Amino acid sequence: MALSRRGANRFSAAIWPGFVDAMTGLLLVLTFVLAIFMVLQFVLRETITGQESRLTQLTEEIASLTQALGLEQARSSALGGQVATLTTDLNALTNQADAQAALIAALTAERDAQAVALAEAENRITGFEAQVAGLLAQRSDLQAQVAGLEGREAALLSEQEALNLALATARDEIDAQTEEARLAAARREALEALVAQLEAEGATDAEQISELEAARLADAAAAEALRDRLANADAELTAMTLALEQQRREAETTLTLLAAAQAARDELDRNLAAALLARQQAENELTRALNEGDDLDARLVAALSLQDQTAAELAEAREALALAESQSEDLATRLAAALAARDIAAGDLEAAQAALEEALSTSALERSEIEARLASAVLARQALEAELEAARAEGGEAEAARATLEERLAEALLAQQALEAQVASLSEARSETQQDRATLEARLAEALAAIAAAQSTAETQMTEAERQAALLAQANAALAEEEALSAESQRQVQALNAQVSELRRQVTNLQSLLNIADEADREAQVQIEQLGAQLNTALARAAAEERRRRQLEEAERIRLEEERDRLAAEAQDLARYRSEFFGELRSILEDRDDIRVVGDRFVFSSEVLFPLGSATLSEAGQAQLSSVAGVLRDIAADIPDGIDWVIRVDGHTDDTGPAELNWRLSQDRALAVVLYLIDAEGIAPNRLAANGFGEYQPINAEDSDDARAQNRRIELKLTER
Repeated sequence: MALSRRGANRFSAAIWPGFVDAMTGLLLVLTFVLAIFMVLQFVLRETITGQESRLTQLTEEIASLTQALGLEQARSSALGGQVATLTTDLNALTNQADAQAALIAALTAERDAQAVALAEAENRITGFEAQVAGLLAQRSDLQAQVAGLEGREAALLSEQEALNLALATARDEIDAQTEEARLAAARREALEALVAQLEAEGATDAEQISELEAARLADAAAAEALRDRLANADAELTAMTLALEQQRREAETTLTLLAAAQAARDELDRNLAAALLARQQAENELTRALNEGDDLDARLVAALSLQDQTAAELAEAREALALAESQSEDLATRLAAALAARDIAAGDLEAAQAALEEALSTSALERSEIEARLASAVLARQALEAELEAARAEGGEAEAARATLEERLAEALLAQQALEAQVASLSEARSETQQDRATLEARLAEALAAIAAAQSTAETQMTEAERQAALLAQANAALAEEEALSAESQRQVQALNAQVSELRRQVTNLQSLLNIADEADREAQVQIEQLGAQLNTALARAAAEERRRRQLEEAERIRLEEERDRLAAEAQDLARYRSEFFGELRSILEDRDDIRVVGDRFVFSSEVLFPLGSATLSEAGQAQLSSVAGVLRDIAADIPDGIDWVIRVDGHTDDTGPAELNWRLSQDRALAVVLYLIDAEGIAPNRLAANGFGEYQPINAEDSDDARAQNRRIELKLTER
């Protein structure tokens, strides 16, 4: 019996130290795992906090990128509006070109019609000239006929006068012959009275009487002939008078025709002069129309080239905008994925924390579940780190894209290529990181699987040991009850001792298995520590990159603030000098009603500087510009060299007359002011600018003489280039 009690005590002493060692080992392992898990929880909490702040920064950067994208969209809209305006201007220019082409065609047709009319007029003029030459020849003939008729009339008049004289002479002769006849009759009577006296005379007296009778007969025949001749002379005189009257009427008709021919010739001369003047005007109009056509062609070519350039710029802007929109959508998608991953990781972390708290409160969770959750947390952390790296890379790409868009929209293609290269490099780096991550995950999974298998085996063996221990307890109880039994009972005790020996051997085997599991656990813990060290290295590298980026951003922000302060200081200096310049000009020109100040500009009425409709400076205008130049020289000496100032001279006209002439007149006047300031006053040419706006920027849109007088002006403005 004493022997059996010693055996039982020896058996109890042999079981208890192994069980205590096993429980101590389990508690140590659990404590170590809990310590590692708490450390990892602290590290993960700090990492997630940093990631949240980083995500907040990324959100702010994305908001700024969205704002920049909105600005670029507004700029694109402005470019679209400018393109629409340019398209409208181009359409207007095209319509104007069509109108000018139609006008040119109309003028060409009119010129051709006028050329045909001029040819017809020339033909008519040639015919009229031939007719006039014929009429002149006819007039010369008529004048010769008139001269002949006048000579003939003079001759007729002379002959008439001679006939009248002859008639008077004949009448006198007739009277004398009548008297002689009476005398002859008296003498005959005397002779007859003397016949008787002479009958007694001899033959001499008879012969004398015969001679006297013959003389009397001859006188009578002569008197009769004179009467016939007088009658013929009266008839001839009447006929000549009628012929002379007829010739006078013909001469008057001829003179009327000559007067009409002269009037027709004068009318033809006037028509010819008008036709020549119309032809000259048509040629001038044609020349002007051709010049305007050339000008319109040049303007059309310029407009077309401007349209092509604008279309090219618009295409580039649209491509850059589309690229920016696609990049923005890509960034938004990636950011959404990163936020979703962050939320998932936060959920996993909260779940892990809750599980850890539950494990700490209950201490009933199994080690395999804790390690599985720890592995999940590590994997989630690695995934979150990968997403963070991707988000950082995407933030870098977004910053590069924003800087590229702020610098110049036309360089979007180069930025896209650079981004594609960065994306390719990041994709390669991400692929390598994913491969390393997959390798580590595989190794960690193998280690965890080994730990789980070892723990499962240990738990199985521990369960069998507990069962054996229960059986041993039952055997001890039965041995205690059967101490007084027979040798059969002793044999049973020996058998039980043999069983105890077997159980001890099994416990030894189980202990060796537990030692192997502990070794595998230590190896897995070493691997976990290595992975943690690699993760810490990656976090340190990311933190260093973040600090470097922040330093660069801070340096860039400081540079931009300095540039902004410098520009603001230059603007203030320019405003101060502008105020001083306008103040001195206002004090010089304050007594002039035709010179006024509008905002930051001095407005000169065109009548002050130029005669009406001319681009030549008047003497009064030169005096006014000399005063302005004196003030400008005084102010220019005090303006620092860093301020790139310029005096802008703007010419404006009213809306009377053609728009092209008004535009040219405004440009010529502005150029005349600039050239006078350069040549006569010695102002540097790089400090002057001439602009002509024509009638298109009126300050008074009313339709009155006062409004047009206000719109005819020259404006001077001190500004920065």
